[in-house]
Amino acid sequence: MSGHKIDLLSLLPEELEALMKELGEPSYRWKQIFGWLHAKMASSFDEMTNLPGPLRTRLKEICEIGGVNVQKRLVSSIDGTVKYLYGAGGGDMVEGALMRHRHGNSLCISSQVGCRMGCAFCASALGGLSRNLTPGEMLGQVYACARDIHPEKIGSVVLMGIGEPLDNFENVCRFLELISHPEGLRLSLRRVSLSTCGLVDGIRKLAEKNYPLTLSISLHAANDALRSRLMPINRKYNLTALMAACRDYFAKTGRRISFEYCLIHGENDSPADAKELATLLKGLSCHLNLIPHNKVSERDFVRPDPDKIRSFQQKLEEQGVSVTLRRELGADVAAACGQLRRKSINNK
Repeated sequence: MSGHKIDLLSLLPEELEALMKELGEPSYRWKQIFGWLHAKMASSFDEMTNLPGPLRTRLKEICEIGGVNVQKRLVSSIDGTVKYLYGAGGGDMVEGALMRHRHGNSLCISSQVGCRMGCAFCASALGGLSRNLTPGEMLGQVYACARDIHPEKIGSVVLMGIGEPLDNFENVCRFLELISHPEGLRLSLRRVSLSTCGLVDGIRKLAEKNYPLTLSISLHAANDALRSRLMPINRKYNLTALMAACRDYFAKTGRRISFEYCLIHGENDSPADAKELATLLKGLSCHLNLIPHNKVSERDFVRPDPDKIRSFQQKLEEQGVSVTLRRELGADVAAACGQLRRKSINNK
């Protein structure tokens, strides 16, 4: 074994079983430990009371229950949204947000520390990418929230926080397999949404996995010139390539795709933009979420006024687009991605 401690929370069942064999333990021990970690969400080995004392001592010596810890917790006085600032390994910080809806609680989590995609309007990309989160650190965000809101339940999980999930592909896939495992939390992947800025290769790899999750594409522009300016990833994967990947994804999985469109005053909110957007989405089984821009202090973009937002939505509906204006939650607790982390970094 290496000098580094083993991250138990990131181990797949077969890896945990192999570890038990290496330690000379009965094979059933993996189920006990896996259940403590992922069903009961234990945060220490001392909680694992049905394990022999010597095994717990050995696990403390060679393993760790990584995850994250809650450094700051803000609760919206408007709608009850809970914003978390999590401390991860190495002193890094990421964010999560628990959003309360009529149909249940939804938790938005981060997949990376920072982001290298460089979208022009996004707080998460400020400062670039530090590193990928481990599967255990992604799970840790879910488990820390679940312990915090007990006995409430987390009904769904959204990978739409800090980072680009498909830029951390293997760890994200491992996270999905762990969170849905029948011996663990057993969260149906139908209750998971994964948001990407449009990494075409990643979308195609994800299609091959055929997970029953919801794929959400951050679109934000309906032509290449504007999208390349707002989202540098479009210079590598243009709209033609992206929409082809989306069509192939639907053909492979049968899962309707969700598109996100951040409305920015004077950038992408004109009647011509609405028409171009409707044309781009025509014939694709999808739903469009309109998101009024959240102001970022280091950026100059502003949101359109309410009348213009309603007009944009109406023009899309007139052209047959399935569209929803996203309900804004947690505005008083910096609930938009990256804002709380950015404030914390700037205040250091």
